[in-house]
Amino acid sequence: QVQLVESGGGLVQAGGSLRLSCAASGRTFSSYLMGWFRQGPGKEREFVAAIDRGGSITHYADSVKGRFTISRDNAENTLYLQMNILKPEDTAVYYCKIVSRVVAPTPTDTYFSWGQGTQVTVSS
Repeated sequence: QVQLVESGGGLVQAGGSLRLSCAASGRTFSSYLMGWFRQGPGKEREFVAAIDRGGSITHYADSVKGRFTISRDNAENTLYLQMNILKPEDTAVYYCKIVSRVVAPTPTDTYFSWGQGTQVTVSS
């Protein structure tokens, strides 16, 4: 089983930026499709972004398109999410997961258990 540990969250003002990281254990990270999800207060968990094995194909939720960028470093077994022009509605716990498809995976289109996530809070 692959262990995924998210980090990089914090408190930021609206319009600010954060970069999230997801460190993966094991030597098979490059063989997985990867995605970011989030769960805001009182909301269901939702898809944010996904990326293919080589990092050349990406897909985003409409709510973050143009503001967030997903990337990966297979040599470092790390997934990233650069978040710019943050809005209060981006406030959520963010999770990384192995996904079964790049285009709009749902939370059930994922493998292994959910980690602790990293909290992002955007103040207005």
